[in-house]
Amino acid sequence: MERSPSNYRLYPVDMIKRVHWIEEQKRSGMSLSEIAKLIGTEKIESKPYEEIDIHEIRLQMQKLENDVSKMMETLSEQEKQSLKQKVTPESVTLMQALILLLQ
Repeated sequence: MERSPSNYRLYPVDMIKRVHWIEEQKRSGMSLSEIAKLIGTEKIESKPYEEIDIHEIRLQMQKLENDVSKMMETLSEQEKQSLKQKVTPESVTLMQALILLLQ
């Protein structure tokens, strides 16, 4: 799976079209099991999709946490307060959710 410079996954156009089609079918009243049956009857080119490596994500998060801790130790109290004000509540919630999911 290709990645952007900021490490986001880049999905092929046909995959995006498929997701849009599924959403249209859901809006029209079809259940997911009905949609799955329709998809199952199509000839779909099999492509290997990247599996999520939870262990690798945990290791990366621990490394980031260590890096941030080291960086925070070098900041003055005023710089720490300024940095804390720049972190949005949504970012904090996202980080907390990731930590819970990966435990």
